[in-house]
Amino acid sequence: MRILSHQDLLDLVDGAAIFSAGGGGDPETGYSIADNLISQGYTVRLVTPSDVPAEAKVVNFACVGATTAIGYDSDAAVKTLKALEEYASFSAFATIPVELGGFNTLAAVDVAARRGIPVVDADGAGRSVPEVHLKVYTIDDIPLTPMAVADTHAKNVVIVKETMDARAAERIARVLAAEWNQSAYTARRILTGVQVKTSPIQLSLSKSIKIGKILRTTIEPIKAVLKETNGFKLFEGIVDNVEQKTEAGFTFVDVKLKGRHEYSGEKFEFKAKNEVLIAYKNGKLAAMAPDIITPVHPETGKCITAEKIEKDDKVAVLGLPSPEKWRTKKGLELWKDVLQRSTISEEYVPIERLQ
Repeated sequence: MRILSHQDLLDLVDGAAIFSAGGGGDPETGYSIADNLISQGYTVRLVTPSDVPAEAKVVNFACVGATTAIGYDSDAAVKTLKALEEYASFSAFATIPVELGGFNTLAAVDVAARRGIPVVDADGAGRSVPEVHLKVYTIDDIPLTPMAVADTHAKNVVIVKETMDARAAERIARVLAAEWNQSAYTARRILTGVQVKTSPIQLSLSKSIKIGKILRTTIEPIKAVLKETNGFKLFEGIVDNVEQKTEAGFTFVDVKLKGRHEYSGEKFEFKAKNEVLIAYKNGKLAAMAPDIITPVHPETGKCITAEKIEKDDKVAVLGLPSPEKWRTKKGLELWKDVLQRSTISEEYVPIERLQ
């Protein structure tokens, strides 16, 4: 079991944000969580999936809602986990992040540290995702419920006992988030120690910490990150136009860029539903989910979340291959449903083929 330092936590924020596809919540909130944990004397323990006892219970924890609306209250987040434990009559051995993102990963870390339990070195997606059911656990038919959902100050706490399927649970959580100022906490998908070893994306937090350290210490951070992730630089340019709206628990963003440096005279566009889902270069498909499309600062390489992008910003766009589990038949079917409901009809082509 590894004890994470303050620097480890800050690196985790930056590294997880690289896999966020421009979503996953504001990294600034992640930094604040890291600062508060250390200043308040909490110990953050990272446990590998192989070291989780077979009979242990591990809870997925995250915030759900529009990226423009997310706030954070540690006490309310812990109360949400406790509500699920009380309902289902168990004590969590650990938490596990539902996804990789500058905020959402740290939310699971925070709740674990404040409960005196470890966080598992794994997550449910290997990236950030726009909908609650869109996790690798759904591929493995692991139930999403029971689920505790609370508003950002836990004044309202709802227990969802059972749903027809994981997508139905997504709709319930999304409607509640929309009702509660576009944001909610969720504790859900109680995993066994056996499931933790096989279903989630393994060792993704330690991988994110490594990426964060690369961003912090290398002279050419974008090149170094792309080498580490087998990724591609899709574009670099200046934002020419941004359209944004928040509704139904999502933040929708459409960004158009005009090229600079080696991309001078070229155009690029990407569309986000919390996370960037698809990108076009000169009108042709450049990348699409489940592959990871992340806007970053062209010099530091750090993620710029989609909802923060403004006209005239300088932006580079990275494209990273998705975890292999998303490229299975069932994984692609889950993504196709989400994409079609986001008015994206293109058939998936792996990013390495497009590049």
